[in-house]
Amino acid sequence: MRERVLAIVSIIAQYVLESREQLTDSDIVEELLAEGFEADEIDAAFSWMENVSLHQGSSPPSSLTLPTQRIFTAEETRNLSGEARGFLIRLRGLGLIDDGAQEEIIDRAMQIAEDEVSLKEIKTITALTLFTRSQDVWLRDVDFIMEDDWAQLYH
Repeated sequence: MRERVLAIVSIIAQYVLESREQLTDSDIVEELLAEGFEADEIDAAFSWMENVSLHQGSSPPSSLTLPTQRIFTAEETRNLSGEARGFLIRLRGLGLIDDGAQEEIIDRAMQIAEDEVSLKEIKTITALTLFTRSQDVWLRDVDFIMEDDWAQLYH
């Protein structure tokens, strides 16, 4: 079921990224049901996405300075495939994610881990995490503009 829930989340993210016609939640649910997904799977996907958005950190992303080396716990090693861990290490080493984003991705992966989280699943979680973070930064910048707080935009 986990793979199907992540597939639903991925489809919903594609709807948002493609800026499709203004679809309501019920329109999206109807399309997903028509594609053969079950109502409980769709509900689980929306719940997971809501949980992710509600638990976003309110602080702006930290700057990427010196990369740190993350040591995975025994539980994380059991629940995240070697490919998934390697992918996260590579992203961090390239400076594409910071420590906070990496921790957020690992936490979310551990929340859904019924059995081993695959490379494909960790890529989906990573994409959604980065999408949500970039949306938060954009919203913060819009707030600064609306408040005429131009100094905050440059810092």
